[in-house]
Amino acid sequence: MKNILIATDTFEQVNGVSTTYKNIFEFSNNKIKIIHPALFKYKSFNAYPEIQFCFQFFKVYKEIKKHNPTHIHIATEGPIGLVARIYCKFNKLPFTSAYHTRFPEYLESYFGRFKNIAYFYLKIFHKKSKMIFVPSKSCLDDLKKLGFTNLHLWTRGVSKDLIIDAPFKRKNKNKIKVLYVGRVSKEKNLMKLCELHNYFEITIVGDGPIRNELENKYKSINFVGYKFGKDLAKYYHANDVFCFPSLTDTFGIVIIEALSNGLPVAAYNVTGPKDIVTHGVDGFLGKNLKENIELAFGLNRNQIRRQSSRKWSWQECHDILISGLTH
Repeated sequence: MKNILIATDTFEQVNGVSTTYKNIFEFSNNKIKIIHPALFKYKSFNAYPEIQFCFQFFKVYKEIKKHNPTHIHIATEGPIGLVARIYCKFNKLPFTSAYHTRFPEYLESYFGRFKNIAYFYLKIFHKKSKMIFVPSKSCLDDLKKLGFTNLHLWTRGVSKDLIIDAPFKRKNKNKIKVLYVGRVSKEKNLMKLCELHNYFEITIVGDGPIRNELENKYKSINFVGYKFGKDLAKYYHANDVFCFPSLTDTFGIVIIEALSNGLPVAAYNVTGPKDIVTHGVDGFLGKNLKENIELAFGLNRNQIRRQSSRKWSWQECHDILISGLTH
């Protein structure tokens, strides 16, 4: 009998990792067990209250042992992921893992150092994984160049409640309405979008450590906080272009959510956007963000929605993970 356990350092937060495993859990019919920080005591940092660190190593280990898993998937490389890694080593249990976030680049962005040390740790962490699930082809290629092995491409999906199937109506004739959805933090490179506030009507959905700073500096930008389900879908539907200014993401689930609502994407030609967006068809990629937005505005939204709404599947995402984990 298969007893599958997922160990993750993030599950009840608002981010792509949590979104992925919540949807996998829904498709599993409760056959998968998940261990995450909210089951224990954890610490958060002021700059990143959404990130939870659980240092109750022995309790986490006992909880894993209590489930007596036959298969373990380690979703993250934080404290809980590390305990699960140790459990697998002590019990000679094969495991799969995933690479979701470019923390080495985040460290480089914030502190100007630690990138090489972080990659050294990640290579050791994933070394014995029988399969490392990676969200995009370019990210997989980058990891391969760094010496990672057993890499496997893994898709993502879009929930039905995030799609509005209704005609598009443009109300504001003067300015293009531009939307961003995600964390409001330094590594998302949001300043580059905010600097365009005189040219476009910008709405930012989400929250994070630099929201107050940006909100105080750019009074014309509409900061609305986190939105979910149909409330979020309304923002995708009501805007003209989706802008994704990040340079460090491995994928970008919000990009495929936008495309599934027919919202063209403007972004840089980097890992994540270039794996999803077809330049000139459902968005524009390049060094000039303002130009990308203006060009994306001219694309056919109905065509984008038709092409994208059938392309991304959480069921497929679930099936790929389970197949790789149990075979």
